[in-house]
Amino acid sequence: MSAVSDRLPTFPWDKLEPYKKTAAAHPDGIVDLSVGTPVDPVPELIQKALIDAADSPGYPTVWGTPALRDAITGWVERRLGARGVTHRHVLPIVGSKELVAWLPTQLGLGPGDRVAYPRLAYPTYEVGARLARAGYEVYDTETFAAGAAGADLDPRGLKLLWLNSPSNPTGRVLSKQELTRIVAWAREHGVLVFSDECYLELGWEAEPVSVLHPDVNGGSYDGLVAVHSLSKRSNLAGYRAAFLAGDPAVLAPLLEIRKHGGMMTSAPTQAAVVAALGDDEHVRVQRERYAARRAALRTALEGHGFRIEHSEASLYLWATRDESCWSTVAHLAERGVLVAPGDFYGEAGARHVRVAFTATDERVRAAVERLA
Repeated sequence: MSAVSDRLPTFPWDKLEPYKKTAAAHPDGIVDLSVGTPVDPVPELIQKALIDAADSPGYPTVWGTPALRDAITGWVERRLGARGVTHRHVLPIVGSKELVAWLPTQLGLGPGDRVAYPRLAYPTYEVGARLARAGYEVYDTETFAAGAAGADLDPRGLKLLWLNSPSNPTGRVLSKQELTRIVAWAREHGVLVFSDECYLELGWEAEPVSVLHPDVNGGSYDGLVAVHSLSKRSNLAGYRAAFLAGDPAVLAPLLEIRKHGGMMTSAPTQAAVVAALGDDEHVRVQRERYAARRAALRTALEGHGFRIEHSEASLYLWATRDESCWSTVAHLAERGVLVAPGDFYGEAGARHVRVAFTATDERVRAAVERLA
C-alpha cells in the first residue's frame, strides 16, 4: 500500500530555499515578500477576547458557540449583503487551508469524480483532489467568466468547482456579472460551487462581490458555499480562524463529519473571532497600512522595469519582466528581496512573480531603496 504522501506533488517552497539564502546574505538582511503572512500586531480587542476566554477547560464544539454563529451570520449579512442567513448557513473551520485540502475527501469524492480550479491558483486546490484520489483540471478564469461560461469545462463528472475572487496569486476580481454567469452554469449542470473569498475585504481598484450576494445567486444559496478567513483582515493567521457560509444541505453533512473528526476551533479562538467580526475599525486601520505598502512597492517595481497585471485586490502584486519567473526570482534575490515564482501557482505563471506587501514598513522601505 502506498503512503498518502505519494499522492502529493513536491512541496514547492523547498525550491525557493537557495534563493532565500542568497537574499539573506544581503548586508542589510532579507526582505521576504514571498509569503503573505501578517506581520502587524493582533488588534488589542481581539487579544483581550482571547485572554478573557483563556480559562476554557472543556471541549469546544465543532459548530461553535451560539455567540460565534451569531457573529458570523451578522457579518455575512452586513458585509456581504447576504439575506436570511441563519445558524444552519454557517460552519466554523480551523483555518481555511485545512478545509481546502480535505474538502473533496469530506464530500465523498474519489476516482471518477473531477475537481476544477483556476489555472493560476493556490496549490492546495490540487492537493485536495489528490488526497481524495479524484481527478482535477484547471480552467481559464477569463474564458470561463465570459459570455460562454463553462465553454472550456466538461460538466460530466465535475463534482466541485472552486472559484477564487479576489485571486491568489493574481489579485483578479470577478465582477458581479461574471459570478452570476458562473453560478447559473454550475446550477444548470448540478456542479457544487465553493468560492474562496478570503481576500474579499482587500479590494483596491475593484469592489469584490461574494457569491452569497442576492444579485449573484438570485436569493438562493443552493449549491453555493463561500469560504472566509480572518488571517488577512484581522492578522489572525496564528489563530487558525475561518468559516464557511452557504447552502445548509452542504454544510450539515460537513458538520457531522467534522464532529467525528474532532475538527474544532479552540474556545479562546472562538471568542476572539466574535470580537474580530464585530469590529470594522481594525480592518480599516490594517487596510490603510497595506494600501501604503502596496503603493510604495508598485511604484518601485514599475520603476525597476516591471509590469503589474491585475492586482486590483488581495495582498499581492502580480508582476512580470517578460522573462522566466526564476530569472526574476534570482535577480531580486541578489538584491536581498525574496518573491514567489509564478509557476508555483500553475504553468500559466511561468513569466510572473507574486510580490506580497505584508512585510513591515521598515522592510518595505528597504525593498524600495534596493529597487531604486
